[in-house]
This record gives sequence, structure tokens and C-alpha cells, in this order.
Amino acid sequence: MLSTTAVVGLLLCLATKSSAQGPDDAQKMNWQHMDLKADGIFGISTDKAYAELLKGKKAKEVLVAVIDGGVDTAHQDLQPVLWHQKQKWGWSFLGSAKGNLNNERLELTRMVAAGKERFGDLNDLPEDTSGLALYKMQRLVYLKKLQRARGMFANINEFRKVLDTILHNLGKTDPSLTEFMAYIPETSVQTSIKAMALNGIKKEDHAISKLRNQLEADAHHFKDELDYTLNLSYNPRDIVGDDIQDLTQRNYGTADVMGPDAKHGSHVSGIIAAVRNNGIGLNGVADHVKILNIRAVPNGDERDKDVANAIIYAVDQGAKVINMSFGKPYSPNKSRVDEALKYAMAKDVLLVHAAGNESVDLDGEGNYFPNKWYADGSGSAQAWLNVGASGPNNDESLVARFSNFGKTMVDVFAPGVGIYSAVPNSAYQFMDGTSMAAPVVSGLAALIRSYYPRLNAVQVKEIIMASVVKVNHTVKVVKKGAQVMVPFAEVCVSGGVVNAYEALKLAATYK
Repeated sequence: MLSTTAVVGLLLCLATKSSAQGPDDAQKMNWQHMDLKADGIFGISTDKAYAELLKGKKAKEVLVAVIDGGVDTAHQDLQPVLWHQKQKWGWSFLGSAKGNLNNERLELTRMVAAGKERFGDLNDLPEDTSGLALYKMQRLVYLKKLQRARGMFANINEFRKVLDTILHNLGKTDPSLTEFMAYIPETSVQTSIKAMALNGIKKEDHAISKLRNQLEADAHHFKDELDYTLNLSYNPRDIVGDDIQDLTQRNYGTADVMGPDAKHGSHVSGIIAAVRNNGIGLNGVADHVKILNIRAVPNGDERDKDVANAIIYAVDQGAKVINMSFGKPYSPNKSRVDEALKYAMAKDVLLVHAAGNESVDLDGEGNYFPNKWYADGSGSAQAWLNVGASGPNNDESLVARFSNFGKTMVDVFAPGVGIYSAVPNSAYQFMDGTSMAAPVVSGLAALIRSYYPRLNAVQVKEIIMASVVKVNHTVKVVKKGAQVMVPFAEVCVSGGVVNAYEALKLAATYK
């Protein structure tokens, strides 16, 4: 039976989901391209830029690398813009002739598993106890995550069981809200579930069946955590066939860039460069672009070795912009990633990174890797942009409720709520995340580099940051677990949302 704590937890979970700003708020499938003054929607004025600044101008093709989880190479809106050579569409560092790696452990899980090999159950310690204190801290964080996953999985399944009983008694799998509200509960638990369901949904058609589908998806998520990401004994790396301890190794992988799950990478690629004005799907931000897809991000935490190799591969193929819509709170081999970042800087490449979706202030509440700061203290990657997610409305909800932020750690914000883009099988879907905001900025960077090819990567970053639409009001964010109002100037370095029109105008003034 659901405990009072479980009921409260699930109620908060459902309420949070229902309060997300979705595509209905913007009422447009391509709202990220709209203009705040003309349309009342806080897009980046892409359409205005094409109409007023780029018409008739010559452009140079730019290669943009997308380091992600895979891409649908046959998608109708992506295939014309995908880089390929001799039937090769990119590269994957997550597979081999044996097949593809899909699920992975969290970096935290991998570190705790390694610590457990050294320190066991902490009762019979080895003579060398270096790292023991760190292991104990990591173990506590891990056990807390494991306990939460177990509890949520059990509670969601109990919720589904009771909801299914209600639906069975109603004799309908998709009752109307009126029918559901009229149901008389048989038990106190049914009373709680009915109240939770009504509180956690939008008042729309098929609301109850949508809730049932969401619960099923949530149960699947927590089961994956228990089976894979938080499973100490799970290790799928054998399928890749590399020596994971050899951080300098590069000659591994496969040409299969689609992999077993191409949803996220397809969505990201579409935001950057889906074919414009073809009457289907969406318009990407940039024309005159080819997308180089590199698979290095599994369902779970990516490995530093794969990230480093993916960046190097992108640079070697000639990418001038690299999109990285991924991240994690631990980076045990950050120095290897830093070497790749330095290589990219030397080759005039701009890196665009998603700031993360934990609703935390990165200036003081948490880490998110990779980041631009070199672990050896030698400085930082200057051509680097960390991107938070914004919504369509120029009000207190402008910062997406899930987005990380930081006055010094996040550079700019860009549309990342209810973004419509490509998913496998030539389909399309709305998705939220800083993962969607980063490719908006990558597309803008590619747009600038294609029409003004003599500008270097650092100049492009400067232009994007200097041309933001400044936000002069307060916004809602979460600090130390509490929702507070802060000036937008405190959530990122630039104090604004990127804007294609203003960026291209500014680029035209650069020598």
C-alpha cells in the first residue's frame, strides 16, 4: 500500500510534470525562430534574420558535429543535411562488429563499484586506504539514489495497479474527466489515487490515459535505473572491445551511427539543420550546414575516453562547431577530455554544451561535466558556450523549471521548452531540455560561420554573447531546494537569450 510519504512524493512528481511549459504555451511548432517584438514569443528571430539580413547573401558550407546517442540517417528532414563519405555517416565509439552498447552505468556507479573492489564492505580494509574517504562519500550518494529508485519504482507500480483497478471498475481505459470525477472510490487508497490523478493532469482530452502512459514511462525509467545505471555488477563494455583502462586508445568503434536509440541525436540534429522551408516537419536554425554524427552518449553516463575521442574525431573531420547535449556530475578522467578541448581550441572549433537539467545553480550547488575549465589549472577553453534553456514567455517563467543556471558557469540561454524536432522513422516530437537549447545555439554559431567564414571561433562566441536580448526582470529558479525570484542577470554571464538577427547584424561589423 502507498505510504503517506509516497503519496506526497508522487503528487509532487505529477504536479511538476503538469506544470511544465509545453508547446501549447507557444502555440507554434517552430516557436524558437519567432521574434519577441513582432510575435510576442521569445524566440531567437531566425525567420526575421533570413528575411531581412541573409536574402541573396553567399554562404560557405559549415560542418557541425553532433556528439550524441545516434541519428536516424534515413529521416526525411535530416538525410539531405547529413555528412557522409563512402556510405559512412560518422562514427560510433559505442560499438563494434559484435553490436552496439545501449545502456550504461552512471559514472557514480562505476566509481562506487571500483571502490567496492578495493574496500569491500568497509570491515576488512587494505593497508593502502588512500581514497577511502572519497569512496565513503560517493557510496552514501549512491545508496541514496538507489533507495530513491527502488521506492519510486515500487510506488509508481502501486499507483498504476490502483489506477488500473479504477479504470477496470469504470469499464474504460480512456474515460473522460467527467466520468473519472464521477467515480466513487471503494477504498481510502483509491480516494488518494483519484485525488492525485486529478491534481497531476492537465484538463484536456484523454488526460487519464495520458497519465497512465506517463506512469508506465516513469516505471520504465526507474526500472532502467535499477537494472542498468545503478547496478554495480552491470558492465556492458565488452561489446565495444576496447581496453577501457587505456585512455589514449582511439582505434575502436563502428560506423553504425544510428545505434539502438536514435531519438535524442535525431532531435538535436533537426534543431540545428533540418531542411528549411520544405513544407514538412521543422526548419533548422542553419542552412548551408552538414551534420557529422558521432555516437558516444549511451543511456547512462558517457565515458570520458569516448567523449575525448569524439571531440578529436570531429575536429579531424573538419567540424567548426561541436554540439554536446550531454553531461554528468563526475569526471574521473577529465584531463583526457581537456586534452581534446585544447586540440579543438588549436584548430579553431567552437564547442557548445548543454548546461544540464537538474534545476541547480552551477556556481555553488553542483558540478556538471564536461566544462571549459582545465583540471591542471592552465586556464579554460575560450571557444566554449554553456547553454541554459528558456521558455517562450517573457515573464517569470522564462528560465525553464528544469534548467541549470549560474552567473559565471552558464553563458547564455536559448529556447529549450516544447521544441518540435525530428525523431526516428521520419517522425517528429516535442521535447524539453537544455539538450534542445544547446543545438539552437550551435545552429546560430553555424549560421554565423557560414555567412561570415573569416570569423574565428572565439569571435563567434563573443558575437553570440554580446548580441543577446537582455532580460531586465526577475525569474523563478530553485536555490538550495527552494523556489526563489532572482534577476535574470544572475542566471548567466550574458544576461540574455541568444538572438540570430542581432548576432548577424553584429557579425557584419566585425573585420
